Amino acid sequence: MTATVSEALIDRLRQWGVTRVFGYPGDGIGAFDGALGRVDGKDEGLHYVRPTHEEICALMATAHAKFTGEVGVCVATSSPGAFHLLNGLYDAKMDNQPVVAIVGQQGLAALGSSGQQESHLERVFADVACYVQTIVSPDQLNAVVDTAFRTAQTRLQPAVIVLPHDVQSMDAEAPAKEHWVARSSPVAASIALTPPVDQLRKAAEVINSGKRVTFLVGAGATGATDLVLQAADLAGAGIITTLRGKDVIPAEVPFHTQQLGLLGSLPSLHQMEDCDTLVMLGTNYPYGEFLPDSDAARAVQIDLRPEQLGVRYPTEVNLWGDVGATLSALLPMLEQTTDRSWQDRLADEMAGWEREMQAQAMASYDDGANPRRFFHELNARLPEDVIVTADAGTTADWYGHHVRLGRGMRGDLSGRLATMLAAMPYAMAAKFAFPDRPVVCTIGDGAFQMLGMNELITLKKYGKQWANKQFVILVMHNDDLAQVSWEMRTEDANPLWRAAQDVESIDYAGFAQLLGFRGVRVDSDDEVAAAMDAAFAHDGVTVIDAIVSRHVPPLPPHISADYAKNVGLALAKGDPFTAEVVKDSAIALATQTVERVKGALHLGDRGSDDGAGSGDGAGSGSRASS
Repeated sequence: MTATVSEALIDRLRQWGVTRVFGYPGDGIGAFDGALGRVDGKDEGLHYVRPTHEEICALMATAHAKFTGEVGVCVATSSPGAFHLLNGLYDAKMDNQPVVAIVGQQGLAALGSSGQQESHLERVFADVACYVQTIVSPDQLNAVVDTAFRTAQTRLQPAVIVLPHDVQSMDAEAPAKEHWVARSSPVAASIALTPPVDQLRKAAEVINSGKRVTFLVGAGATGATDLVLQAADLAGAGIITTLRGKDVIPAEVPFHTQQLGLLGSLPSLHQMEDCDTLVMLGTNYPYGEFLPDSDAARAVQIDLRPEQLGVRYPTEVNLWGDVGATLSALLPMLEQTTDRSWQDRLADEMAGWEREMQAQAMASYDDGANPRRFFHELNARLPEDVIVTADAGTTADWYGHHVRLGRGMRGDLSGRLATMLAAMPYAMAAKFAFPDRPVVCTIGDGAFQMLGMNELITLKKYGKQWANKQFVILVMHNDDLAQVSWEMRTEDANPLWRAAQDVESIDYAGFAQLLGFRGVRVDSDDEVAAAMDAAFAHDGVTVIDAIVSRHVPPLPPHISADYAKNVGLALAKGDPFTAEVVKDSAIALATQTVERVKGALHLGDRGSDDGAGSGDGAGSGSRASS
């Protein structure tokens, strides 16, 4: 019996190693859905996951690519379903992830006729995708599918296959040896690119000449952890990770100062200010104001995306290549340093920062629990093989400040797009990919209401099939789109606008209980530790409804004059929470000041004992004016 185009496409997906597709049905993709239904769950190596919305499908496919290194695949019907995929596909585009979307279309005769649900999908996806093609003939199938996968993998971008409804049911035949017929192969192209030797020598010269070398490590270095650490050992380098690269370098590395920028650490800021050599590894870090002055550091960049080389900082050497393969070739050219003073200084300052973060987490506020306390207690209990997701908003601040991912742990979020609600589909995709590992989703109440609550339904549908059923959802319940509220104040000197910023209060724990999950409401700092203990003792889903203050400021490591001025102007213009913001900010600032003074005193004691760290910026309190 001759296979249909849909059946042949499914077989081609298998040949590309696809084991899971995230889809939502509709008549525009109906014949393909029918073919999927005939193989799903029949031990044929391809499983179909249907969440509650097409946007979730695309975000799940992106997260699958991030957590597994495989191509993520999502499926949707014609126009409305296809349009819903866009946000998730832009997440893949902006975070350099290989995703293939298969979308339905009306029949061939309808194209260009303004028929029901017929639209110019190739034009719609032209910006987001590196490759978009409509299959109009069975002979075209293999070439389009293979090109979509190869292009997505090599360019680290989403690709889109448009599949008209009538083509889906046509008979599929092996491509003939004929004019205009491409006979392609389902074989991936190698992306283990290594730059020329002369370029590697130039990079080695720059690094070997440095006295205070800093590695800025992004998610593009995933899989190269040990190579990065070997290079840092040879160069005596300090390490900063981007938010998406947080899990690339274990938190236990003492000179890993975590993140940089508004949700980063003070040691990372000082490291950037004082380094004389910057090495960017698999990152397109977008906040240039936190990088060194243009004439302050020599710089090298390694990236697999050539268009991202030399864009953020005036680099001296740009190496187009895979981070792991390039470092393997570069390591023999690096000289071993015996001077550990730079790494020791960073480790000492990082120890002070950790004390400051703990003090901030232990501060008390009388208008709700301290949001930092939840992340501090969560971090203290993370299982060794946990996968943690964070959402855009203040959860990303607390994740950056308080979560420390050890070797073997994973963590991720929507990076350059920073879309809301990604934490839930990311967590779900992680659980599908690694059903034997515990998963933690941290999300704000605004994002949870956006579509996150819906995914509790998906969780109920599929959760019983996982070997490890532990799934912890931490909802930061402050009835506020808090990150935007603070951005209104700090960036634009505008008071909070409650019509836009208020989030309707919902009983999230009760909603979880309606679905048969464990739901717990926590509104006191004293209850946080016990709630976390119970969540990690439960072999199932736990939703923690964390009632937290909406006024605790996500303090940056350095408060600029503009930041302080804009907040003052916003409050003077009649912010509805002026008194509460002033009170909670005063508590946070006082805690910061006390800890930085303690750090300065600690540094002074060390200086009198061993001469280490005089006045050059070591120790968390040595720049208390920051």
